[in-house]
Amino acid sequence: MTLRDLKPGDEGRVVSLGEKGPVRRRIMEMGVTPGTPIKVVKVAPLGDPIEVNLRGYELSLRKDQAMRIVVE
Repeated sequence: MTLRDLKPGDEGRVVSLGEKGPVRRRIMEMGVTPGTPIKVVKVAPLGDPIEVNLRGYELSLRKDQAMRIVVE
């Protein structure tokens, strides 16, 4: 299951971040690392961006970024 599949209010734990590259590195720099608890706060009306809460702050991610983040 990916972060994009979660609905507002759903929580999960990051398992992996997809393939290597600059996008993965950027996501990790924002604090999204394996083992981190993450909660979907809200999703924009058209589905992009997705606002999540992790490590005590709110973060907005695009759909394509959220599709790379595997959660359990």
